[in-house]
Formats: sequence, structure tokens, C-alpha cells
Amino acid sequence: MPRYRLTLEYDGRPYVGWQRQENGPSVQEALERAAFGLTGRETSVIAAGRTDSGVHATGQVCHLDIERDFAPDRLRAALNAYLKDESVVVLQAARVGEDFHARFSATGRAYLYRILNRRAQPTLDKGRVWWHPRALDAEAMHDAAGLLLGTHDFSSFRASECQASSPVKTLDRLDVARVGDEVRLVVEARSFLHHQVRNFAGTLALVGQGKWTKADLRRALEARERRAGGPTAPPDGLYLTRVDYLTEVSESD
Repeated sequence: MPRYRLTLEYDGRPYVGWQRQENGPSVQEALERAAFGLTGRETSVIAAGRTDSGVHATGQVCHLDIERDFAPDRLRAALNAYLKDESVVVLQAARVGEDFHARFSATGRAYLYRILNRRAQPTLDKGRVWWHPRALDAEAMHDAAGLLLGTHDFSSFRASECQASSPVKTLDRLDVARVGDEVRLVVEARSFLHHQVRNFAGTLALVGQGKWTKADLRRALEARERRAGGPTAPPDGLYLTRVDYLTEVSESD
């Protein structure tokens, strides 16, 4: 049965998250409903990562198996036609081998966290940024963030409901920079703990306000318990921007 890889963009606000749930609409449900409309068959769609309610994506990757053999550009267009009333769009589609798995084949993931740092609240970006009216020192945040790079036990930045088998992860990149009125965090690793990026953002904001020092962040990391870390930033500013694989595929334009 042909397998297809899809790259997705979505606004997470209308959804309870990626995963299909009983308490509201999900991104997975929207995709599976579109696939059913196209094929008339129940189809399971598997994602590279399960984004939470309100979290957005500009480069989520998923795969699905369809009995019919579609040209990738035709599949993309057909699915988007069924998704026209959803806040989800298929950016790219590609035919892949049966051994490709959106989650287990991934070698890296990248996230962007956007903080709108100005006195006036957002209008056009409401629900798409974390509005933080108090001044933030992005340089201090970036300097402190360097402590988090590498392999650590990140229990202090792990949600209590996290189902990962180990709190040890390797963080490859955590850059903080000001872009106009925004402070942006770019975070990259092979995989992440539940709420890890949002907990980084909330904790580093304490550093940016001058409430925490770099030494405070080090103590929080070494404590290895959630209550030692800073607050969890809201989902509004979080975007899954990229998923990496060892073998790239030729995708439709």
C-alpha cells in the first residue's frame, strides 16, 4: 500500500492538540476526515510529534497509507480541498517507502517560541504569541540559555504528565534573540519532553526580567525537580517549525 509523507501548517487555536480526543476537535481528526472523504476508507495519520492544544505548526510532518496511487501534488490538492474549512493545510506531499515513519524515523525537531515584548497587547497576532508587556533582556536570556545546551536531566523542565521513559535529553540549540518587538527562542533537539520548550520560555523570561540570574537557572537545572524550574509559558507562542530525517525526499512544489 503506498505511503505518503505530508508536511503541514496549522493554527492550533481551534484544536485540542494533534491527537484525536473526545473533548474537542484535533488536527489528527481533521486530516483523517479529509483522507476518508478522499478515499472512502478509514485511514490512520501518524505525526512526528503530538503538539498540545493551542500550539501551532509551520513544518509538522505526518504519514498515512492510501490504497490508491496518487501523484503527490494531486494528493496535496485533494486533501486541501477537504480541509478548506479547517485551520490546517498540506504544504507538501511525497511518496515514501514503507519503512518511513513520521515519528520514529525523525532525527531532529525544531521549535520557535515567540514572545511579543511590548506594552500594547497583540491584535493581529493574538493567540499566536505570548504577550509579555514587561521589558525583557534578550541578551541575558541568550547567555543563560547556554547552560541548557548539551545532555542533561531536564526534570526541572518536564511536565508532571510527561510519558517519556527518561528525563535525559540532548539539547542541540537554544538561541534567544530580539527581532523588533519580539523575543524569539529557537530550540532544536532530537526529541523533547512534554512542555520542555514552554518551560524553557517561562524560565528564561524570569532571567530576562532580572528576577533570576544565570546562577539561579543553573541551580534549577541541577535540582532535577519540576518545582525548581520557572513557570510554563502559554501555548500561544509555540510553533513546530521543522522535523529532520536522515533521508530527505523529493516533495511536490
